[in-house]
Amino acid sequence: MTLSSPKMLLLRDRVLRLGRQEVWLLVAVLLVAGGLLAFGLLVEEVLEGDTSAFDRAILLSLRNPADLSDPLGPGWVEEMARDITSLGSHVILVLISLTVIGYLVMVRKRGAALLVFASIGGGMLLSTVLKNVFERTRPDLVPHAVQVYTASFPSGHAMLSAVTYLTLGALLMRVHPNRRVKAYLLSVAIIITVLVGGSRVYLGVHWPTDVLAGWCVWATWAMLCWLAAVWLQRRGKVEQDIQDPEDAA
Repeated sequence: MTLSSPKMLLLRDRVLRLGRQEVWLLVAVLLVAGGLLAFGLLVEEVLEGDTSAFDRAILLSLRNPADLSDPLGPGWVEEMARDITSLGSHVILVLISLTVIGYLVMVRKRGAALLVFASIGGGMLLSTVLKNVFERTRPDLVPHAVQVYTASFPSGHAMLSAVTYLTLGALLMRVHPNRRVKAYLLSVAIIITVLVGGSRVYLGVHWPTDVLAGWCVWATWAMLCWLAAVWLQRRGKVEQDIQDPEDAA
């Protein structure tokens, strides 16, 4: 059997594919470790009060020095920030998630539906637990532009918007073969996530480090969910990604 025979070429492609998968698994494990380390360091700095100057400087830079109840910019910017921040509220995220899960069940993609439910539901539970553990008070440096009812650290809006929109973005990426479309979907999910996190600081209801912590927790949780998805795919419980025709060729 020659090296250029169809069987040898197929075997080579399988080996290369397995090699790439192992590399990505290693990267994911390293990202999980990095996310945990970053969150741990941030928690230490926050508890020791070393981030106080940074948090205060960012919050004050977004307010009118003559009137701290007035965020920078015209009134429509503040109203727009309220609209954007609502995209990270529990009500909106639950409605979007249930809609997507219902669709996946209807098209008989129960494995993907369970994965979405576990990713987003688990993220919400984790956010609640962390808030109750740290019980950091909300910023009192500037008046709040929206009502808040829970603790401050980490930011639930920042974390849960990342978990939800990036999970759904990744789900859509899996069913579309074109890499440009995949990049577009990922970019939209990232932009929404960043806007929601930024709006929480702009509206004065979170310290900047709350938002950074929320993103650190999200990154760790997302990688853990991705590893679970790969494991389920290998067991045939979740559909495999659709490849780009150029990659398949």
